[in-house]
Amino acid sequence: MLKMTDYLVRSLAAGKELRAYAIDATEIVREMQKRQDTWSAASAALGRATVGSLLLAATTLKGDGRLTVKIDGGGPVGGVVVDADAHGHVKGYVQHPHVHLPLNENGKIDVRGAVGTDGFLAVTKDLGLKEAFTGQVPLVSGELGEDFTYYLAKSEQIPSAVGLSVFVNADNTIEVAGGFMIQVLPGASEETIASLETKLKDMPLVSQMMREGMKPEDILNWLFGEDDVDILARDTVKFECDCSKDRFAQALASIAPADLEKMITEDHGAQAVCHFCGNKYEFSEDELREISVQAQAK
Repeated sequence: MLKMTDYLVRSLAAGKELRAYAIDATEIVREMQKRQDTWSAASAALGRATVGSLLLAATTLKGDGRLTVKIDGGGPVGGVVVDADAHGHVKGYVQHPHVHLPLNENGKIDVRGAVGTDGFLAVTKDLGLKEAFTGQVPLVSGELGEDFTYYLAKSEQIPSAVGLSVFVNADNTIEVAGGFMIQVLPGASEETIASLETKLKDMPLVSQMMREGMKPEDILNWLFGEDDVDILARDTVKFECDCSKDRFAQALASIAPADLEKMITEDHGAQAVCHFCGNKYEFSEDELREISVQAQAK
């Protein structure tokens, strides 16, 4: 099968009363699944969080802005962390990747059971100012689409509808992953909002639509009609991890001197593993001593 580039579509719809986004993030979620060896429930949770974070970044960031989404509902997958920027780059990880659960009452992957509902969704934005801004809301669903919707309403004061969907094959590989975000613009009529609500109730899962060959543009056209979707841009999105040995060296320099000394005298070195991409970085005794000396000199 020809590998396609993931992308996000930005548009205005419904007589320009709504801002509408749709995304295909299949290759990104496939890459994450392979790197972290996630099982079905963990794959679905991480995939939905990743799609939601990309949509959130596209709608709320500008320039070189970045955001980090943290989700922890007390479920078996533990914490889910996703970093995304305004340029469509994303990375993420799930604390416990080997989680597979029985299907829920609808015959679908039990994302709510995997994530849990006793916890929070937090978004920290780095907009290049002196301090980052963090908004946090309690989880209302654990399915994550509703949770991103609730976050936008409470922390951003933006009435929205968010749909997130990942289809995981029986062998844990990812078939499709994508989603949409619709935002109500000031002055939108009650008729437009009611029409959208009716359409969303009848809407199939995004993953089902994508498995039938529909692209992000097709999803928006299904929602609003081709003549009522004004596409503004198509942006490439991709998995990208910016870890490096230098970054891990800085992290090692910040730990307690006694712990660093233990790595030198007892472990005779250290290995750092990136949560996001799985890359491993080896530090010899000499490198750890140099890090220790530099840390104490500061």
